[in-house]
Amino acid sequence: MYYIYFSFIFILSGLIFLECKRWSLPKWWAVIVFAAPVTTPYFIFKSRKGSSLILCLIFLVCFSLVTAGEIFIHSKRKAKYKYATLPPVTRQFIHYSEILKKNTQSLDKEIVKLKHQSRVHSKIDKLEQTIVLISELRQAMYDNKAAIKSIIEFVGNHRDFFTQKDLQWVYEIERFYKDRIVIAYFKSLENYLENFETLLRFCYRNFDAITKGESTIHLKNYDEYYLRYRRAVDSHNRFNTRRIQFQNDFIKRYPEIKAYLPDKRHTAAVRLWE
Repeated sequence: MYYIYFSFIFILSGLIFLECKRWSLPKWWAVIVFAAPVTTPYFIFKSRKGSSLILCLIFLVCFSLVTAGEIFIHSKRKAKYKYATLPPVTRQFIHYSEILKKNTQSLDKEIVKLKHQSRVHSKIDKLEQTIVLISELRQAMYDNKAAIKSIIEFVGNHRDFFTQKDLQWVYEIERFYKDRIVIAYFKSLENYLENFETLLRFCYRNFDAITKGESTIHLKNYDEYYLRYRRAVDSHNRFNTRRIQFQNDFIKRYPEIKAYLPDKRHTAAVRLWE
């Protein structure tokens, strides 16, 4: 605390001291300013009646910037050492949970990007772009699943410690990620991505034959791939709704773990590709 405050008031009181020495004013003014910088405008008005307003405005701007800087630095340090008093194992668990939250946010962002891309009508260049987006989303999903696996394994490896410390909230977090609804959500997401990518790759390879209706075989295959994709979309939307409701209910039941679970999740339903 007070990283830049004392430097500021030291310089400020030094300037007031020089001003007092220059105009033969009481030098104890500098001591008062050092002890209480808010009194500076009073001494400015007494010593510089002609240009006091401008000097006061300069002081207020500088003082405001210093105060804002102190608040910012203090908040950063407070966040950095928030868990400094906790045991190393507990800090490591919280670190894993924060990594998982970031991975989940990245996953949700990729889902939203794919959702917006799906609104665009089928064009050969859009097909290729969407296939790339699916690859990126799949990687984000793998990263998210890996983070979940890490946090579950960590709890398993340190179960004796968490039991000894009576950290029941750790087990609640583990139970959340091991729940069948969360597991089913990832399976539905993976199935949706697989069927969507299969459909897009088929359309990309046979774009002219499908759009121009030149081959009944290609059209029949397209209908079959699209039906599978549509079923996957409907299934994923159902599991996504269940997952969101499950998380909301879980947090209501165990509010103490809210800080360690992902924030507001992606709630909009996936739209069918046009």
